Amino acid sequence: MTVSGTKTAPSKGRRTRRLGATERREQLVLTALRLFGERGYRATTMEDIANAAGVTKPLLYQHFTSKRALYLELVSHVSEELLHALGSAYRRANGPREMVENGYRAYFELIVTHEDAFRLLFGSQAPDDPELSSAVRNVERSVLDVLEARMPPDFPPEHRRLLAYTVIGMAEGGTRFWVESARKGLGTSPDDVRQLAERVSRVAWAGLRGVRTD
Repeated sequence: MTVSGTKTAPSKGRRTRRLGATERREQLVLTALRLFGERGYRATTMEDIANAAGVTKPLLYQHFTSKRALYLELVSHVSEELLHALGSAYRRANGPREMVENGYRAYFELIVTHEDAFRLLFGSQAPDDPELSSAVRNVERSVLDVLEARMPPDFPPEHRRLLAYTVIGMAEGGTRFWVESARKGLGTSPDDVRQLAERVSRVAWAGLRGVRTD
């Protein structure tokens, strides 16, 4: 299952054609992802999700026992897609320089194609529930682990972790730039995303090349 948001959820109150169990579950996931991304966890109810998907609440509960269970499944799917994209980008790289650029490109392309998913993980409406917040933080730690593993092996562990945080910080800065550009109707084409990745990766690579162990 993907959570890219490429399918359009039905409008509120409109009943859809009968779907198989797998199709229905995917539709409910995409609908919930959009609502959680737009409104946040607390402001979204299971009734909201059912209405937006054009189904009854009992049917929604047949697939997900609670809003908490649904949210945790979404976080898990988004995490898997993010880590898979980054891993694939790094494996395609021919050398460290290309690894940096591929990583940023994969990240920014995911923002464009998985905007609801990124809002779920990194939006301002993060859940105040300890278990759910922990699940989101685990995604962030997993990304840090992936980046840290690709830092110079002769660096001390705390230095490698710091560099991983720095690389992510630059990605988050680029993300804010993209969001502001998108609001103005700019910078949203594939070429724009590639250019953004190239520019940020050049800055990151210049900095990483100058890093020393002391």
